[in-house]
Amino acid sequence: MQAAQNELITRIGPGTPCGELLRRYWQPVALLDEFDPRLDPRMAGRPLKAVRLLGQDLVLFRDEGGAFGLLDRDCPHRGADLAFARHEGDGIRCPFHGWKFAASGQCLETPAEPAGSTLCQRVRQRSYPLRVAAGVIFAFLGPEDSPPPELPAFDCFAAPASHRFAFKGLWKCNWLQAFEVGIDPAHPSFLHRYLQDDELDATGQKEFGRQFRAASVGEVDGERWPMTRVMREVCSPEIRFDEVAPGLTRLTALRAIHASLTHVRVTHAAFPHTFVIPLSETVTITQMHVPVDDGQTYWYSFFTSFAGPLDKETMRRQRLAHMSLPDYVPHNGRHNGWNFKPEEQRTRTYLGMGEEDINLHDQWAVESMGAIQDRSREHLGQSDKVIMANRRTLLKAIETVRSGGTPPMVLGATEAAALQGPDTIDCIAPTASWQAHSQAAAAAKRAGAAWLAAGGAAPA
Repeated sequence: MQAAQNELITRIGPGTPCGELLRRYWQPVALLDEFDPRLDPRMAGRPLKAVRLLGQDLVLFRDEGGAFGLLDRDCPHRGADLAFARHEGDGIRCPFHGWKFAASGQCLETPAEPAGSTLCQRVRQRSYPLRVAAGVIFAFLGPEDSPPPELPAFDCFAAPASHRFAFKGLWKCNWLQAFEVGIDPAHPSFLHRYLQDDELDATGQKEFGRQFRAASVGEVDGERWPMTRVMREVCSPEIRFDEVAPGLTRLTALRAIHASLTHVRVTHAAFPHTFVIPLSETVTITQMHVPVDDGQTYWYSFFTSFAGPLDKETMRRQRLAHMSLPDYVPHNGRHNGWNFKPEEQRTRTYLGMGEEDINLHDQWAVESMGAIQDRSREHLGQSDKVIMANRRTLLKAIETVRSGGTPPMVLGATEAAALQGPDTIDCIAPTASWQAHSQAAAAAKRAGAAWLAAGGAAPA
């Protein structure tokens, strides 16, 4: 890839071509959990926080009526920082001259002006549309005269609160390299390789971050295999991909166990930065990679259960053990060598960065490339075919927006309602009939979800 192309697809600030593309989509801006006083006591008396999204500095707050507001962070009077605003229930007030703003951005008061002044009626701070879905607050930073699209009717948005859980974490790298690690079907055989197997846990809840260690994927000659064994022993998958809808790509990795049996892993990539993968036999992860700015990214994970309710308190506690609040910053990183242990690399894991949290494995991979990966130095192979295809789609979408067109996955109501699922599966199947077998396994998983049957949704 040429250096100019790499600049084009990685820079996302206001006015950049890729930034203009990403502003056509809803972007997660915060977890609802971030306004929970149990997790952040500051929220009890002042539910307001500074946020940064797509290279823009913003302030997010909840008013006394429960409505959220997202405003530009610089006061429209003389530019003071609204992250230090007084929260007054029905709005926020700049401490510099007392100008007050509602969640809509409308100026409510300019108390230093003479009596009878109508200045505040003519002032409005830029505010951005918000919506809450699946425990996450989404923002639309697109043009003010452009209506926001609809979110697809994916399972993570359709599941009831009891069967879904959202979490996030910060990576110090560009959004695209964060996304590309998730759509790479070959890397789990190496980056997440464990040198021994472990007790199986089909729920994916008990052992945080160990889905490639303990999740069972089915039977081989009567023996249940964990994913670790599959990934370790069959490290060169056959990779296929096909577009099932504009901007929604099904990724299939086939690992031949022997002549009669094949491991099948089906995941999906949704443009521009979402993938859907199996965590276990009954839980999936939908993960979005949201640019903070050019050199930082938040990943947002939506866990969806097709069996019983999720133990959200346990899942949150397990994950917070590896993070620092209030900004969800990992304890490990470049500053401590991502907690690398040479002895562990020799004896227990291929990477040497812990057995409990495979998020750290991915974090090392993407952060160690540098804040923005220099793709002009790459040497790509056949195992990178999905990465190359996604970059072509991204470049085409940037040109589409430049030309005034509509890029993939900017959805109207009808299109969004039609995009259900998308399904994922890890299973061992007869080689001759792997497609029918994996489809039947996916259907059986979905049939076990009472909430899905009630909603009548079907996989994309």
